[in-house]
Amino acid sequence: MQHGKYRFIAGFLIVPLAIYAVFVIWPFVQAIYYSFTDWTGLSPDFKMVGFDNYTKMFDDGTFWKSAQHSVTYVLLLPVVVLALALFFAFMINVGGRRRKDAAIAGVRGSAFYKIVYFFPQVLSIAIVALLFQFAYNPRNGAFSAILRGIGLGSVQPDWLGDPNLALWCIMAVLVWTQVGFFVVLFSAGMASIPKDFYEAALLDGANRFTTFFRITLPLLWDTVQSGWVYMGILSLGAEAFAVVQIMSVGPGGPADSTTVLPLLVYQKAFRDGQAGYATTIGVALLIITLIFSAIVMRLGRRERLEF
Repeated sequence: MQHGKYRFIAGFLIVPLAIYAVFVIWPFVQAIYYSFTDWTGLSPDFKMVGFDNYTKMFDDGTFWKSAQHSVTYVLLLPVVVLALALFFAFMINVGGRRRKDAAIAGVRGSAFYKIVYFFPQVLSIAIVALLFQFAYNPRNGAFSAILRGIGLGSVQPDWLGDPNLALWCIMAVLVWTQVGFFVVLFSAGMASIPKDFYEAALLDGANRFTTFFRITLPLLWDTVQSGWVYMGILSLGAEAFAVVQIMSVGPGGPADSTTVLPLLVYQKAFRDGQAGYATTIGVALLIITLIFSAIVMRLGRRERLEF
C-alpha cells in the first residue's frame, strides 16, 4: 500500500515539477552559464571567459551606483508602502467612531475608499509612468501648477532633471501604484479578526494605537511578512524597471542618478550588445533578492498566532 501511495503522489507531482524545472530552474542555470561567456546576444558564437565578467562588474562604477539605488528601493519602498497600507486599512476597518449597532466599525464610506485606493492597480504601469511624467513637467505639469497656486511660483524644481530629486520622484510613483493593493489585502485580513477582541480591548481601556499594535499587527503578521517579501522583489524587478525606463532622462539619468539594476541589465543586453555581462549583473540581482528575502523571513519569524 505504501509503495502504491508513493507512486500515486509521484504521478501527480512529476508533470508540474517538470514544467517548473523547464520554465523556472533551467533559465536560471542558463543565465549563470552565460555569465561566464562573452555572448553578445546577437550571434550564436561565443566563448568562455571565466570570471572576467564578474571582475568587470566589480570595477564598474555604474553597477555600484545602480546597486545602491536598487538597495535604497528595497529598503525604503516596503517600509513606506506597508506602513501607509496598514494605516489606511486599519482606519477603513477599525478606525471609525463607535456606532449604536457596533462598538467597532470602520470610517464611513469605507467601501468607496477601498475602490479609490485600489484604482491605481487597474491602470497599466506604463500608463501610470506616462501620466506622472506629464505631471512632473517643470513648466506646465500638475505639481508645478500646484506650487504656483499656493504662492510658491518661484519654487520650480526640475523634478526629473535634478539628480537629487529624480530618484525620489520615481519612488513616489511606485508608492502610489502599490499602496492600494496592500490596503485591500490587509483589509481582507483585518475583516477575519473577530470583533470580540477589539471590544474586549476597548472595555479594558485600550485606545486605537494600543489595539493596532497589540491585536491587529500580531494577528496580521504573516500577511505583512509575505507583503514585505513581495514588495521587496517588486522593488528589484519589473515595476522599478518600467517606471525608470519611461520616466527618467536618458533613461537612467540625469548622470545615472536613477539607474537601477534591472535597467542596467536591459541596457547592457539590448543597447550595448553585452548579453554575457548583462547576465552577470542579473546573477548579482538574483543574489541580492535572495539575501533580502532570507533576511526578512528570518527577522520576521515569530510564533504563529491562531484565533
